[in-house]
Amino acid sequence: MARRAIVSGGSIGGLFAAAALLRAGWIVDVFERSEVELAGRGAGIVTHDTLIAAFRAVGADLADLGVQVQDRVAYNKAGAVAATLPFAQIVTSWDRIHQMLRRLIPQGHYHLSHHIMGYSQDSTGVRAQFADGETLEADLLVGADGFRSAIRAQMLPEVTPEYSGYVVWRALAHERNLPPKIQAQIFPNFAFFAPSGSQIIGYPIAGPENDLRPGHRRYNFVWYKPVTDDDLRAMLTDSKGHYHPVSIPPPMVRGAVLDDLYAAATAQLPAPFIEILGQSERPFFTPIYDHHSPVMHAGRVALLGDAACVARPHVGMGVTKAAEDARALAAHADGDLAAYSAARVPASLRAHLQGRMLGGLMLSPDPANADGAHNVHLADIMRLTAATVD
Repeated sequence: MARRAIVSGGSIGGLFAAAALLRAGWIVDVFERSEVELAGRGAGIVTHDTLIAAFRAVGADLADLGVQVQDRVAYNKAGAVAATLPFAQIVTSWDRIHQMLRRLIPQGHYHLSHHIMGYSQDSTGVRAQFADGETLEADLLVGADGFRSAIRAQMLPEVTPEYSGYVVWRALAHERNLPPKIQAQIFPNFAFFAPSGSQIIGYPIAGPENDLRPGHRRYNFVWYKPVTDDDLRAMLTDSKGHYHPVSIPPPMVRGAVLDDLYAAATAQLPAPFIEILGQSERPFFTPIYDHHSPVMHAGRVALLGDAACVARPHVGMGVTKAAEDARALAAHADGDLAAYSAARVPASLRAHLQGRMLGGLMLSPDPANADGAHNVHLADIMRLTAATVD
C-alpha cells in the first residue's frame, strides 16, 4: 500500500520534495497558503551541476533551461574591466524552475489557499493542522514552508531568523531597452562591482514566458546594501504608516525609499549599472536573514529548504540545497528520518557558513577600495559567489 505524504509549502522546495517522493512511489499532496499560483517576480537563479542532476532525477524537462554565460567580469567605478574569470554556468529564473516542477505534480494534488499551522503525531502517523481548523493524516509531513516556517516554529522554537545587517535590492531590465554598448559589453557576462561595504552582481536571464531570443531577454540586477536596524524599520513601513515585520510587499514600498535607492546608485555605482537600474522595472528589496536548524526531523516530520536553513543568497544555493534535501528525503522517507537529518544538516551548515563568510567579505571596511578595483577579496568573491559548496 502506497504511503502518503503532506507537503506544507508549494514553492520550489515543496515542489522538489513532492516530485522526489512521487518518483519514490509515495502519494503526495502539496498545500500552499497563497490563493493564487506563485510567481518569483522574474528573480534570477544560478544553476549548478548538482541542481541539473536533481532535475533529471525527478524527471523535469530541461529544454530551454536558461541563458549560458561564459565569464565572470568585475568592473571598477569608471565602468572598466577590473578582473575576468572564465566560469561557464547556466542562469535561469525562479519562474522557469517553478514551472518545470509544477508540471510534475498530478492534477488535484496541488492545493492553493491551504495554510498548515502545525501538527500532531503518534505511532500511527502525523496530522497536519490547517488554519481553518481542519486536519489531515499522513505517514509523513514535510515542512517546506520557507524561512518563517510554522512547522519549524513548532519543532524548533528556539531557531529564529536573525537580520544580517543588509538588504538585497533586485530589479529586471529588458535587453531591448539597454544601450547597444551595455548590450555588447555588460549584458552577456556574470558581472560584479565590489567596492568597500557593498556589492553588485548582474547576469542575463530569459525574458517573459522564458523567451531566450536575443533582444527579448532580461538583465537581473542585484545590489547588496547595508541598512541599519532603524533604517530597515523605516523601509518596512508603508505610506499608511503600517510596519511590515520581516518583509514588505513590493507595491507597498514608499516612493521615498525608491528615491533614496536611485540617489545612492547615482553616487556610488558605475555608469553602466546606473543605466541598467534606470531602465529596470520597479525595484524591490528583501532583508537578508540567517538561521540554521541543528536537526531536520522530529518523528515523521521533516524540514526542507529554507524552512531548515537559510544560506545568504551570495552562495546561490537556495534552490540547489532544497533539491538535494528533497532527494535525500525521498531516499530515507521509508525508514528512520534521523538518517535524512544526519545527511543534510552538515551540508546545509556548509552553505550557511559560506554565505555568512561571503557576506563578511562584502561588508569588510576598506577605504582604499572605493572604486571597486582594489578589493583584496575580489578573487575569492568572484570564485565563490553562486558556486557549488563542497
